[in-house]
Amino acid sequence: MNNFVLDSFALLRFIQKEPGNEPVKTILDDARSGKACAMLNIINMGEIIYTVQRRFGLQFKLDVVMNISRLGIVVLPVPNDLVFRAAELKARFAMSYAGAFAVASSIEHKATLVTGDQEFRQAEHLVNILWI
Repeated sequence: MNNFVLDSFALLRFIQKEPGNEPVKTILDDARSGKACAMLNIINMGEIIYTVQRRFGLQFKLDVVMNISRLGIVVLPVPNDLVFRAAELKARFAMSYAGAFAVASSIEHKATLVTGDQEFRQAEHLVNILWI
């Protein structure tokens, strides 16, 4: 089974039907049918929540939150060891703290990171990245 970690960039592209959403749609379809595992770190989910609320309002945010599990996405918790790994990545690379959690989750779950955010170029040697 293929494992994927979606960062907020990827899921927001899907939610907003922006360019690059098709690979995310395919991954989510595969996750619902059991052909793949689509994961989202809870820190990155927080990014999605505040971004959607700012752009589209409270009701749309609630709809998105309610539909995350229906999309077949596994929301990953943040245990202490993941916090330490993300902090180490943030210290070493010029990426957002939330981005460091996406990379750390990808490493932990041996998953392909799905993103279009160029800040992850510097992490290509650490994880496999599906660029959208």
